Amino acid sequence: MSTNKSNITLTGLARRFVDDGLLDEATAKDSFLQASQNRIPLITYLTQNNLADSSKLAFSAAMEFGVSVLDLSAFMPEMMPEKVVDEKLVRKHNALPLYKRGNRLFIAVSDPTNIQALDEIKFNTGLSTDAVLVDDAKLRDAIDKYLESQDTTMGDLDDSDLEGVETEAGDQEDEGTVVASEVDDAPIVKYVNKMLLDAIRGGASDIHFEPYEKVYRVRYRTDGILKEVSRPSIKLAPKISARVKIMAQLDISERRVPQDGRIKMKLSKTKAIDFRVNTLPTLWGEKIVLRILDPSQAKLGIDVLGYEEDQKEMYLEALKQPQGMILVTGPTGSGKTVSLYTGLNILNTPDINISTAEDPAEINLEGINQVNVNNRVGLGFAEALRAFLRQDPDVIMVGEIRDLETANIAIKAAQTGHLVLSTLHTNSAPETLTRMMNMGVPAFNIATSVSLIIAQRLGRRLCSSCKQPFDVPKDVLLEEGFTQEQIDTGFTLYRPKGCDKCNGGYKGRVGIYEVVKITDELANMIMEEASSIKIAKQAQAEGFRNLRQSALMKVIEGVTSLEEANRVTKD
Repeated sequence: MSTNKSNITLTGLARRFVDDGLLDEATAKDSFLQASQNRIPLITYLTQNNLADSSKLAFSAAMEFGVSVLDLSAFMPEMMPEKVVDEKLVRKHNALPLYKRGNRLFIAVSDPTNIQALDEIKFNTGLSTDAVLVDDAKLRDAIDKYLESQDTTMGDLDDSDLEGVETEAGDQEDEGTVVASEVDDAPIVKYVNKMLLDAIRGGASDIHFEPYEKVYRVRYRTDGILKEVSRPSIKLAPKISARVKIMAQLDISERRVPQDGRIKMKLSKTKAIDFRVNTLPTLWGEKIVLRILDPSQAKLGIDVLGYEEDQKEMYLEALKQPQGMILVTGPTGSGKTVSLYTGLNILNTPDINISTAEDPAEINLEGINQVNVNNRVGLGFAEALRAFLRQDPDVIMVGEIRDLETANIAIKAAQTGHLVLSTLHTNSAPETLTRMMNMGVPAFNIATSVSLIIAQRLGRRLCSSCKQPFDVPKDVLLEEGFTQEQIDTGFTLYRPKGCDKCNGGYKGRVGIYEVVKITDELANMIMEEASSIKIAKQAQAEGFRNLRQSALMKVIEGVTSLEEANRVTKD
């Protein structure tokens, strides 16, 4: 049952934050409602969505409850008691055991009203619990470091530790492939494991192993930017390639054609990370790229992906429809899979049958029937779709519409009582429509089946600890695409600086979206086979922001810099 936020009366912390000028009334009510629905503390919701400064929230909460705030950055991790509180409780309540004195356990929390956390930890440990108020952002960082230190494979590893990390191929096919791990020297095993673990710890999305004539380099892609991290001897190139291929159960004797595989890296009894592996023959050896697959991204919730409020509502409304097609478009690495799986996670309830066909499945979610397409054995997207339609589906997700046959089957499914989600590789929402026409899909079928198109990019978030305000002349702002109304209203531009908490002034990424709902007027233009330029003009006239306008809104909100907006979008 939904709650009307106009009926909410703000009390306690929410009222304090408004009175202290940290939030306006509308934002406070909306945040209170969202935090309640997501069952997370209000302070955590505000910090995760960058709606207020975490240190100011902590100070305001301290004033409200008459307690002091502990600076976690000045706290010695060695003082923290080991394995006193179960990891699940630490994660569930966002509560960190700080130190133990006799029978009393002091717990760091960012929300002083979180009495349930103290009671549950008290029940599980048999110790008396006392709350210590801390900054929410620092608390989450401290919890990650604390849990990593409890799991030696995720802490600071030395060479002997690296040998203990288990790996296995992610796919179970071709189990008869010879395992030739004895060809790898122990130093190579340690080196490759270290590269993989460092990438995970550093929040990288991809690892590139690249051979050239005289050098061999390893690069990580972090927050969308590639950075060189290692230069081993070129003589080690064949051994490194062979080691990675063995881990992915690929044919180490085949170096002439590309190969695809998966690696599951067991970090502990309860933790495992998946890598998607691709090898490519180049002039000087095999280049290998590993994509780090993070299932937790799909469970973050739609509120942290970066959608503006009206865009989020359009996406949620489309997901509620019993039929139709939602298309997500953008270049490789723009976050399309996370957007789709966030939607699937919302739909994933016991009363809905969801099936996906992917190449390959990147994120594993319980409750969703996932199929890896395999063209070598005749299981393509089209064949998987036909099978889905005989399996009583409610929701179908197609990893990518690549050809006319797949497009036609997906559209027929969307027209016959199924909700279909898929992706295309185009630059904008209007271009998606003309791309489907160019494939040979009849315009009438597009107009009557497609309900929503999301084009997206990923931009780097400015680090909240070190971003710097700066002034830009008004004429330059107009040239960049800001409206006169936005300039007259006034806003502060920020630029990156760089500190010990970020990567060159940026930390994390945020989605930039163009969300277009297919209205009656747009549907008529599609049936008339209008060009993408005309469709784009009509979308603008109906109030749908393009990617550039959405990027500039993120600049106005202080989420990213103008420089970053220019990097990921263009007029």
